[in-house]
Amino acid sequence: MNQSPNQPINLASARNFVYTNGVLWERLLFGHLFEGRPVEPVLAAFRAYKNADNGFGHGLEHDIRCPDSNPLALEFLLGVLQRTGIDPGDLLDGTAHWVEIQRNPDGSLQNPAAVLDYPHAPWWDAGGQTIPDAITARLLGLGACSNSLAASTRRWVEQNLTLTEIVATDWLFMNYHAHDYFMQVDDFPDVERLREATIANILRCAQAAPPGQHISLFEFAPTPYSPVALAADAGLIERCLVTVANGQQEDGGWRDEHGLSQWWPWTTICALLTLRAYDEGINF
Repeated sequence: MNQSPNQPINLASARNFVYTNGVLWERLLFGHLFEGRPVEPVLAAFRAYKNADNGFGHGLEHDIRCPDSNPLALEFLLGVLQRTGIDPGDLLDGTAHWVEIQRNPDGSLQNPAAVLDYPHAPWWDAGGQTIPDAITARLLGLGACSNSLAASTRRWVEQNLTLTEIVATDWLFMNYHAHDYFMQVDDFPDVERLREATIANILRCAQAAPPGQHISLFEFAPTPYSPVALAADAGLIERCLVTVANGQQEDGGWRDEHGLSQWWPWTTICALLTLRAYDEGINF
């Protein structure tokens, strides 16, 4: 885009914010992405969240702190790998099997019995993430999904992630369920129509979104060549990009849409990834 923000980006300040406030994997990830540091320590940090059953827990996703393996921790990890393009190596060995044994008969996922015994955000009071679509899609994208998991998730999607559900989604962020799944699978009935509906709904939500949500658009349009970015009106991309570029706070970090401080280091990393991908003239 090459549109200059109204204020310059201070990369050193962003670095200091993440190194001051981020957990270990966020600090290591910043170093790898923006300082040329090796990726192996990042993967080693992620391995610390992996349990003997090949699932992930221990508060990797900041809003569920249960140490036992749970679907939300895995979903978030896969999202980080997807967003950053990091090759997981053997990090996900055995993980598809872990997901398989968490399946309910309808393809939804079970959570550990103790998930609510540990600190968790109130929006997870129902017991954690049960939706399999993004987990399966992200595993497929990383070449780490089993055929049986793909098949059971497909059956769940056929019943639950319908065109009606897609167009009823009003929160920009929540479009990730349809986006991740339908942009990944090719052999789903009427998949092109579902992809078009998903992209159209993302853009509809982005047009209506308040500025605090603008950064979420770039989860679906991480580069100017992403299908969502190519389908978007240039004015929409520009408006959201300027919001991100102007979003750096005095402390060097960016804020998430809900103002939850535990998410600010990761939000800061995502903001910088977006600005770099759209060539905002920052010296990385």
